[in-house]
Amino acid sequence: MIEQDAKPDEKPFLYVVVCAAGIAAGVGGLIAAAQRRGWEVGVIATPVAMNGFFDTAAVETLTGRPIRSAWRTPGDPRPFPPPDAVVVAPATFNTVNKWAAGLADTLAVATLCETRGLGVPVAVLPCVSDALAAHPAYQDSLIRLRAMGVRFGEPYSGEPDRDGVRPEFGWEQALDLVGRG
Repeated sequence: MIEQDAKPDEKPFLYVVVCAAGIAAGVGGLIAAAQRRGWEVGVIATPVAMNGFFDTAAVETLTGRPIRSAWRTPGDPRPFPPPDAVVVAPATFNTVNKWAAGLADTLAVATLCETRGLGVPVAVLPCVSDALAAHPAYQDSLIRLRAMGVRFGEPYSGEPDRDGVRPEFGWEQALDLVGRG
């Protein structure tokens, strides 16, 4: 979960939590943008996201760190310093609802649950279909997370517009939301 071995002379550290949505293939753009803005980045992915939703080898090369998706054992070293901010992108229906309910059954969701107590800024870029976004549990989860101070970007359904073109996913909006632009 959240690591506590920070060094004061290092760049601020950003956790990027990646969920299983097709748009996750573009997460390298978020990481590169964060690095240009002076962040060091570590990626935590949901277990399902690790199954082909993004290029894990490319992300590890870009960050210079392994992707975390499972808990470490007590004797293992802490691979990430504590976060200065957290971005969840793309954030799926499942992750948003589990996080809001405090169901910390994966490293990704457990990490998000811990952020409340750390007081670090958290930005979320939801990637949820319109049909799922209409579900009452999802709406309740958004209310609960906003009350916890979580900052939400524009929702993204992935649905094409009238011309059949899919809109761009606003990766860099997450960085603006955590206050480092």
